[in-house]
Amino acid sequence: MIKLNTIAILIAAMIDLLLGDPVNPLHPVRIMGRAIARLDRVLNKESLADKEKYRRGMIAAMIIPAASFAIGCLISYTAYRLGPVIYLLVEAVLMSQLIAARDLAKEALRVGKALAGKRIALPTGKINAPLIIEGGRTDEERLASGRKALSWIVGRDTGYLDRDGVIRAAVETVAENTSDGVIAPMIYMLLGGLPLALAYKAVNTLDSMLGYKNDKYLFFGRASARSDDIWNYLPSRLSAIMICIAAILPGYSMTGAFRIWRRDRRKHDSPNSAQTESACAGAMGLRLAGDAYYGGKLKKKEYIGDAIRSIELSDISSSCVLMLASSGIMLALGLAARILVIFLIGE
Repeated sequence: MIKLNTIAILIAAMIDLLLGDPVNPLHPVRIMGRAIARLDRVLNKESLADKEKYRRGMIAAMIIPAASFAIGCLISYTAYRLGPVIYLLVEAVLMSQLIAARDLAKEALRVGKALAGKRIALPTGKINAPLIIEGGRTDEERLASGRKALSWIVGRDTGYLDRDGVIRAAVETVAENTSDGVIAPMIYMLLGGLPLALAYKAVNTLDSMLGYKNDKYLFFGRASARSDDIWNYLPSRLSAIMICIAAILPGYSMTGAFRIWRRDRRKHDSPNSAQTESACAGAMGLRLAGDAYYGGKLKKKEYIGDAIRSIELSDISSSCVLMLASSGIMLALGLAARILVIFLIGE
């Protein structure tokens, strides 16, 4: 099975790169999201004591990944029993929906297009109902469009950002999601195929839905947030190293990437988020992060990187190139390791 699974992972990466992630009510992450929302309604009651909320949150943090892994095993086993062609098709299609390289680049580039005054279409969650934003003619209109496009991919308040701030936030999003959205799922696919990749995606989705430090989720979502930190600990650091290696490309700085990564990789509340941001900042010679508004409240944050040069609109596309190159290196190394294992065990 390992040979077929290795081929399926390569096909999955190609499908994502060529087609992206189509809107689909049966998308694995959408199904996970509905299941998490249902558990949230059933288990997370406002009247509960904090200790009970935490206990119930731990149950939710275990059930969804365990169920996702079990379902993944069932799907893989059933597809394998139906024959190699069916197995390759099922595995490749499902795993392609767990990688977000093309969509991450597409969404970030929308921000750049909006700032440049171009007409953009924002996704609304409906197949035939995108939100159309016409190109702005004035600087104010273009900035408003850029803020709107950015609001679809970040959690911060975008209304406080100037043009450079919008560009910087887009670059930061690409850098952070290089791990969470692209390389981390690849790593878990390479380690355990579809089942383990589904389990990782369940952990990631739990954190994105429940891992907030507000009154509702401070205790109920704590286990989900910590679980996400654990699952992303190694992938975030490998992703940062891949970004540093990819910075050998013209226009980037490999030495700068390694230097800033070593210096600034811990400048974030999360133990993982600053890993890829710092590598990206060093590779591109930019200063990222800093203070941001969330829910109308200012959150103080340290800066990451050095402002060797001023940020430019083209930096959004440059961050996407760095994301694609680093994920390609990770995939190549992972597939090479799998081929070596196949050669050694003779399967």
